[in-house]
Amino acid sequence: MALHFELVTPEKLVRSEQVYMVVVPGTEGDFGVLEGHAPVMSVIRPGELTVFSSLNTVVSRIRIEGGFAEVNERGLTVLAEAVTEAA
Repeated sequence: MALHFELVTPEKLVRSEQVYMVVVPGTEGDFGVLEGHAPVMSVIRPGELTVFSSLNTVVSRIRIEGGFAEVNERGLTVLAEAVTEAA
């Protein structure tokens, strides 16, 4: 089971990879996206994207400065104003 995840800024494609889950900081609260998630669009607040390679394995944390997230049949695309890799 894998979710296709893309992270894009106005300057470039930052990431395009298969992951288990991504937790997104939406304006209405954080939400997790797994493969097969219902289609949704959300405004993103400044915060941290958490990327998982398995249920309990965090592979990266990425600081984002707002933008939009779209989940569709192809996966999750995050359009961020700016990103900074965290620990």
